[in-house]
Amino acid sequence: MNGQSPVFLAQTDTTVGFLCSDLVKLSCIKGRSVNKKTIQAVDSLTMLKKNTRAPNKFKNIIRKSQKTTFIYPDGKSFRVVFKSSPHYDFLTKFGKLYSSSANPTEKKFDKSFAIESCDIIVGNDFSEAIPSKIYRLTKNKSIRIR
Repeated sequence: MNGQSPVFLAQTDTTVGFLCSDLVKLSCIKGRSVNKKTIQAVDSLTMLKKNTRAPNKFKNIIRKSQKTTFIYPDGKSFRVVFKSSPHYDFLTKFGKLYSSSANPTEKKFDKSFAIESCDIIVGNDFSEAIPSKIYRLTKNKSIRIR
């Protein structure tokens, strides 16, 4: 791993994903531009608060929304992983990691690609599931993206 941040392959709270603290490394593996926005999974509302500011109108919704990603007015996107998720125990060791589906950009999940592309495999039970819902937040509006 040469001192770089490892790329983990794990069953996330939503689907099979790559997780890494290095956005450039994660983007290279997926074959996409480093300029493309990437979700950051966080282990708590406290960690979320350290990284972005939520519009007052949506704070209660964010606090209660599981398996939902929000794109904040500053352009950053975060999904809070709750304690009820098995993924929480892994994520809490880091606080925050970039998170992306474990497939090449614009392609379907391929377990062989995922295993070959990661540095560390977390667990062995992988299943594709429904990805997170995504909402773009402005000061006054919530727009569903996915």
